[in-house]
Amino acid sequence: MRTKKIPLRKCVACQEMMPKKELIRVVRTPDEQVLIDLSGKKSGRGAYLCGKLSCFKLAKKSKALDRALKHTVSLELYDQLASDFVKVEDEFLLAKESENDDEE
Repeated sequence: MRTKKIPLRKCVACQEMMPKKELIRVVRTPDEQVLIDLSGKKSGRGAYLCGKLSCFKLAKKSKALDRALKHTVSLELYDQLASDFVKVEDEFLLAKESENDDEE
């Protein structure tokens, strides 16, 4: 049986290639809204970040999300994304752990 190909994406902050399911997607929707997409299926231009707060802070400092989304992300929006990111981070890590448990 052939092994299934795992899609890889690059974290815009640390530039590390990782499986898509291990990254958090930030999306710019067609109506110019920037938000976190845990499902990974919302339409729009996406950028991926590691599930670490340090990577989010690095992306904010270097304006990596601005470049990846081809849209200026305001400081207020970064602050809101930071608070959303902290909430989502725990949920994301729990989902990742349960997925690892299922594989074993």
